[in-house]
Amino acid sequence: MEPRLKAELWIKAHIRKCATLNVPVMVTRRGDETAGSVLLKINRLGPGCMVLSPTTNFEDGARMWLKGTGSDWVEETDADAYIERRIKNDPDLWVLEIEDREGRAFLNEKIE
Repeated sequence: MEPRLKAELWIKAHIRKCATLNVPVMVTRRGDETAGSVLLKINRLGPGCMVLSPTTNFEDGARMWLKGTGSDWVEETDADAYIERRIKNDPDLWVLEIEDREGRAFLNEKIE
């Protein structure tokens, strides 16, 4: 099993990664600094959004990301509704929005 960074530290690192690539990214919801989980909202600025949620691959313990809003791109209102439902179940949740017309998440882990 891989060690996990505190949520706030992971968020700061991912913001820096996006910034070095000149990709706009913003924290749209601050969660718990230590225990909060992170949702990534990928916004293609018109042709759809996708929300990614972290999980653990139980075969090897590695972190991976699931397409929380499904395999296809959805309207921004649908992505926001998904995020709101998740926040109701997890008030410690962080939301990081990446604005990238190509729909890139800039993650090293597997996305399913």
